[in-house]
Amino acid sequence: MKYLNPAPGLMISEIVAGCMRIPALEQKELVRFLEAAKEAGINFFDHADIYGGGESEIVFAEALKHSSLRREDIYLQSKCGIINNDEVLRFDFSKEHILKSVDGILKRLQTDYLDVLLLHRPDALVEPEEVAEALTTLAESGKVRHFGVSNHNPMQIELLKRYVKQKFLFNQLQMSVMFTGMIDAGLNVNMKNAASVDHDNSTLDYCRLKDITVQAWSPYQYGYFGGVFVGNEKFPELNKVLSEMGEKYGISPTAMASAFLLRHPVPMQVVLGTTKPERLKDIATATDIKLSHKDWYAIYHAAGNTLP
Repeated sequence: MKYLNPAPGLMISEIVAGCMRIPALEQKELVRFLEAAKEAGINFFDHADIYGGGESEIVFAEALKHSSLRREDIYLQSKCGIINNDEVLRFDFSKEHILKSVDGILKRLQTDYLDVLLLHRPDALVEPEEVAEALTTLAESGKVRHFGVSNHNPMQIELLKRYVKQKFLFNQLQMSVMFTGMIDAGLNVNMKNAASVDHDNSTLDYCRLKDITVQAWSPYQYGYFGGVFVGNEKFPELNKVLSEMGEKYGISPTAMASAFLLRHPVPMQVVLGTTKPERLKDIATATDIKLSHKDWYAIYHAAGNTLP
């Protein structure tokens, strides 16, 4: 396992264990999941207050007590800002909501602090001054040690940064071999084809310039939750190339799909959605290799992309 060091006191695994689906596990299964993460060198666990309506955090905390993992040896990240538990789905970055959300997260996780808090999707009604007050309160109280955002573009981050004094270390963004819009736009500058449309305002380049670690979510999905592309008969050429590259580098096709992401120069973590211990261990092998330029572009072409 390779690790990133985005700030003093943070030595985080390139592979992240996503915890959205863990409420489906029995406690013994969840303990095995945690132990498998430890064995694979994964020390970073991703939550959100909306996952399972908070249940993901509750069952994680209970399972952690029965595992060999110690709180001080892992990094817990959670997210807040989405409200979907009443009749109106909405985003809320008000000071009151952020502070209330973090108190709930800490209670459910049975911990005194979060290593990382992400603001979960942009709020169109955001008041950056309120966000700044909330984050300062959380930082000074010791409830949150580091901060980031999710699904934000550069100007949205800059707007927050005008008032927020804490550094944003992370931006969680959808990205996979079959979801490469942020890459496509950068390769098709000065063109008039569909790939040249920049929906994200050079987000990857911005993150590189600002030393922001990208956390790639849905790394094996095509489209917006269209389904898994690895092993999917809809994508024969891509799966052929992933298998061939996997054999060449000694890893599985799924791990190769992860290695494709990790090869990008932006600081990168891959957020997994699996609850299977064996898949955690398998995918963790992706951090052991570095794709050549030729092989990275071969996978990019196999996903149906073209270059100008």
